[in-house]
Amino acid sequence: MITINEALNAVKINISPLLKEAIKPLERCGGYQLSKDIASPINMPPFRQSAMDGYALNLHNDLSYTLIGEVKAGDNHQPTLKPGDAVRIFTGAPVPETANTVMMQEKVATNGSKITIENDVPIGHNIRPMGEQVKTGDIALKKGTKLTPAAIGYLTSLGITEAAVYKKPSVALITTGNELIEAGEPLAYGKIYESNSKMLLNALYNLKFYDVTIHKVEDDYIKTKNKLETVINNNDLVIVTGGISVGDYDFVGKALKELQVKEVFYKVKQKPGKPLFFGKKEDTAIFALPGNPAAALSCFYAYVYIALQKMMNYNTIELPRIKAKSMSEFVKRGDRPQFLKAIYNDNQVEILEGQNSSMLQTFALSNALVFVPEDVSIINLNDELEVIVLPV
Repeated sequence: MITINEALNAVKINISPLLKEAIKPLERCGGYQLSKDIASPINMPPFRQSAMDGYALNLHNDLSYTLIGEVKAGDNHQPTLKPGDAVRIFTGAPVPETANTVMMQEKVATNGSKITIENDVPIGHNIRPMGEQVKTGDIALKKGTKLTPAAIGYLTSLGITEAAVYKKPSVALITTGNELIEAGEPLAYGKIYESNSKMLLNALYNLKFYDVTIHKVEDDYIKTKNKLETVINNNDLVIVTGGISVGDYDFVGKALKELQVKEVFYKVKQKPGKPLFFGKKEDTAIFALPGNPAAALSCFYAYVYIALQKMMNYNTIELPRIKAKSMSEFVKRGDRPQFLKAIYNDNQVEILEGQNSSMLQTFALSNALVFVPEDVSIINLNDELEVIVLPV
């Protein structure tokens, strides 16, 4: 059995970026990372652009100007302004080449075709220069940039419709157990509704990993081995829940060994989630999580999350850890470090009731995990605690 830090380091060391490339439509690139630099095909803005509603002027030595026309956003005509001429102009509209400044409308008095500005205005005022954001041929976004909604909006504004990105990992979720049935079926005595697959599927979706398949297998050694062999050969990441302990019907560990999966570690000194397995076969990473739902989800956020971020070559690979003041009292039993379900808000954290590894009700209310080291047994009000902030 290894420590949490040893387990975390083992995941970081043994997971490498996938670096497989794909060309995707830009609107489907959210959360992906660019695999190539993107050069701008145009200037942005592509013309001199008014930064506000007002009047474009050809400056002269007077505060009065003659109004000769109007330019709206989207217009493509070019009024010719002599010194002392002005045109009404609107935000985003092209500034005529013969205009050299824009005065905001709040500082202009109008009288028919004559306008008077309040004060002198410098050349270039309120004009966005052509290519102010980026010039044709310049790098718009560098290789390795994570495509956020703003980044996708920016590239779209340049007329770009697709991008070369690093592929996200394909993930297989396997649930094991004869006692598990699908929600919606009649609940016979001795059966329980299977929740881990839907829970982990949505945890992955929430992190924008969508290439996910779900597989269910009975407590049968041959079926377990065959299913594992298939998904390991066809996925970048395999997540198994249940069947990894040492019971008579826990076949996952034996099957992984026969399939020559290299064991990186098995069992971590922690609660929940002691029977956690991490291994590799060639380039495929395999996590076998405990079957208890709260334990499985805790291990997902503590370890699988890091593996996913490493595969994507992101700079930040761990969930945020912050300090917060305890609004609860808690007594930790045993000598294992614990991840406690909690609610974090405004630098304060409340440890919730119902910390059993099988209980999801408390987890459903949580937005954080409190980490309690092995040398801490009692938490008092106002103690400073380490809090892992979960994705929302």
